[in-house]
Amino acid sequence: MDRNENLENAVKIILKEVGEDLNRYGLIDTPKRVSKSLREILSGYNEDIEKIMEKRFPLENKTSDIVKIKNIEFFSLCEHHLLPFFGHVDIEYIPKNEILGLSKFGRLVDAFSKRLQVQEKLTKQIGETIVKYLKCDYVKVNIKATHMCMSMRGISKSSSFTETEFLHKI
Repeated sequence: MDRNENLENAVKIILKEVGEDLNRYGLIDTPKRVSKSLREILSGYNEDIEKIMEKRFPLENKTSDIVKIKNIEFFSLCEHHLLPFFGHVDIEYIPKNEILGLSKFGRLVDAFSKRLQVQEKLTKQIGETIVKYLKCDYVKVNIKATHMCMSMRGISKSSSFTETEFLHKI
């Protein structure tokens, strides 16, 4: 049995356990769709962080100016409830010797957010990776996100959001 079949069977078990009829017209292909969806949503495990970060450019004019990349959208799944959380990432850094191609920041966010996550860890992973590869003296990562595990279940506070921040400053 391959991994997709395993996922499909797991979805069938969940559907049965919540009282659904697997032969109901609207659910016939649901296990396949959920399996495909999970593979896409959790595709960050297949990303090579080193490859994302390898395309750097020398900084020709040394500066102490801050580079800001704002509003990088992301979607992730909470590792505690398997429910979505989503929001925006803001990144700031002061280049030292190299800069990163701007699209790589979005790829970095996707590589880490498309995994089972908690926001605190996501924020730290992004920040530490930028520090590691760009060797910056100043890096700030701010994430503001809405968590469906807080909005649609449990305490049900639909307008709440969580904000986390990584700061590396020498």
